[in-house]
Amino acid sequence: MSENTTAKDVEESLRKKFKKSMFSRFTKAIVEYELITAGDKIAVCMSGGKDSFALAKLFQELKRHNKVPFELEFLVMDPGYSPENRKMIEKNAEMLNIPITIFETDIFESVHNIEKSPCYLCARMRRGHLYHRAKDLGCNKIALGHHYDDVIETVLMGMLYGGQIQTMMPKVRSANFEGMELIRPMYLIREDTVKHWRDYNKLEFLQCACKFTENGEKNEDDSKRRKMKELIRRLEAEDAGVEQNIFRSMENVSLKTVIEYKDKQGIRHRFTEDY
Repeated sequence: MSENTTAKDVEESLRKKFKKSMFSRFTKAIVEYELITAGDKIAVCMSGGKDSFALAKLFQELKRHNKVPFELEFLVMDPGYSPENRKMIEKNAEMLNIPITIFETDIFESVHNIEKSPCYLCARMRRGHLYHRAKDLGCNKIALGHHYDDVIETVLMGMLYGGQIQTMMPKVRSANFEGMELIRPMYLIREDTVKHWRDYNKLEFLQCACKFTENGEKNEDDSKRRKMKELIRRLEAEDAGVEQNIFRSMENVSLKTVIEYKDKQGIRHRFTEDY
């Protein structure tokens, strides 16, 4: 199959077979959470995995409709990929007609010997580099490929391992890069749907290209997220609707029924204040 035919087939699948389960949910999130405004220049951040490539193709499809004028940059940061993984990203981008911009960092080397939460540190460093490069390109937003399952897993991880109630927000203003914002347009798309889209189109993407995975090492952060996936899957199998209820719980928080909470300024308030 030629590269043009492959790209066209993938794009057609988003318009037809996956219109309801992917593209419509993508546009719903953009409208519901007000993720794009006229004149935005968005850096679509791509790691080489299925989610970020799906994000890029969804944005290209949205751009074709162009009801709201905005610009796109497809940004790939190479944090120290092996030559094979780097080549795979470039090949997929070419095959799918995604004009990527690649820049290099040494993040993998920087976090490789960190024992505690290397994935958390890696993610923080990657985001900082992406913000910086996106701003240099004139962008005011970066878009990440987190999906619905990432959101509900994060809710449970916060409760069970962090002792707090919080979620992965659909958009966040950067505290360190003035005028920059992070958006998550795949917020309402299920991970299984992205996998189905990938397999239906016979696509192959990177799974995880970090040094830990390459060397067969395990890390605590990834292990916790896998446990959350398994827990949610088991609960959903026993009681249908659990996944949706976890998501909805973050939309139905009652401050009258929590012992303590922080306001927008970070000030703590206890229920005894106005009991």
